[in-house]
Amino acid sequence: MKPNVGGVDKIVRIVVGVLLIVLALMGIGTPWTWIGVLPLVTGLVGWCPLYPLLGINTCKTKESGSGQNS
Repeated sequence: MKPNVGGVDKIVRIVVGVLLIVLALMGIGTPWTWIGVLPLVTGLVGWCPLYPLLGINTCKTKESGSGQNS
């Protein structure tokens, strides 16, 4: 699995995930607030299973241009 979630996307996912889980634990909102586990996990892991299907990649990868032959 190559990382496809990067930078701001990761931060937003983690914050939203934690917020939804806290709301669920406090009993505020609907049972759907437990869906916050998904953005939290994808933010922490750095990979979203929907992104490859949609052709999205917010992770900036470094080009291997070090000049070494392999």
